[in-house]
Amino acid sequence: MKSAQAWRLGMKDMQIMAAPRHRGPLRKPTWIIVLVSLVSLFLVCAYVYPPQNSAACYVFSSRACKGMPSWLPPSPIRELTDEEIAARVVIRDILNKPPAIQTTPKIAFLFLTPGALPFEKLWDKFFQGHEVRFSVYVHASKDKPVHFSRYFINREIRSSSVVWGKISMVDAERRLLGHALKDPGNQHFVLLSDSCIPLRDFDFVYNYLMYTNVSFVDCFEDPGPHGSGRYSENMLPEVEKKDFRKGAQWFTMKRQHAVIVMADNLYYSKFREYCRPGMEKGRNCYSDEHYLPTFFYMLDPVGIANWSVTQVDWSEGKWHPKSYQALDVTYDLMRNITSISDSVHVTSEERKQVQITPCLWNGNPRPCYLFARKFLPETLDNLIQLFPNYTSI
Repeated sequence: MKSAQAWRLGMKDMQIMAAPRHRGPLRKPTWIIVLVSLVSLFLVCAYVYPPQNSAACYVFSSRACKGMPSWLPPSPIRELTDEEIAARVVIRDILNKPPAIQTTPKIAFLFLTPGALPFEKLWDKFFQGHEVRFSVYVHASKDKPVHFSRYFINREIRSSSVVWGKISMVDAERRLLGHALKDPGNQHFVLLSDSCIPLRDFDFVYNYLMYTNVSFVDCFEDPGPHGSGRYSENMLPEVEKKDFRKGAQWFTMKRQHAVIVMADNLYYSKFREYCRPGMEKGRNCYSDEHYLPTFFYMLDPVGIANWSVTQVDWSEGKWHPKSYQALDVTYDLMRNITSISDSVHVTSEERKQVQITPCLWNGNPRPCYLFARKFLPETLDNLIQLFPNYTSI
């Protein structure tokens, strides 16, 4: 009885103690509603207007972390030097100028070779029947070639010595462009080596290059020692490390781009002085791999395809690409090369990054390559025999 009375007494006391709560201005459910509303409002604001604190952003949402950069103050825009302003004005006007209309625009084939061209007979088959749609220029840096094809006779330009890895390689490219630009009919320019061969017939190559909306200049970012590791701060202020790019030297280029390369002295001089073998601290830099990719990335990044239409096989992981021998040249090899539709770049970091991008021609998927290297002279007979078949794949 006593315990029961105690229990009833306790319940009564609790009711008496709780009574004042019901006399307040807000009832219990109202407090809960207000509290939940405030918390909800806070969370919504945190989601819509992400916090600037990098640690706190993950508390609310991953979107907040992605939205942070838009909240940061913009990086200060560097004031251009007088030389940069002058260069960019000239380049902008050239790029904005519509190309001259030609009745039959031509492709200029620029051969950069030390001497003889072992694949002249193959190129002769490639050119036959298309005489009004192309021109040929040969830069022979060591020996005057003995020609077998009428398309190459008397097509040498004034040449100079070329040393692998030095600025003389870029000088030779510019020399070829300069001579080819003297002909107003030349509207697209292709740089080729003595070990290059055509992978397609002339009509395919002509249409691929003449009706593209870009130049095929190879360009990618390599944060490794053989990419950004070659950069020198002496290139500042005009060339910043964040803009330093790498790519194969074998380009095809629209006329406007060829003209701005010839007009450039500012950026070219930076690479001539500060991108060369044997720089400070034993570092090497090779202008033919960096000058044009960096130049176009800075001044007309949307105007280039970021890959070269000349195929080369670096799968052996050596300083030089794979050289194709006679036994290598089969129909299957040529079919495999011509069917490649992805561009692959590999960085030079210890943990190499593989960058794969589809080859797009005017926004549509297309095979990547029109030419290939490095083929040894002994492959000529096999290539001539296979030429009608593999160029029509």
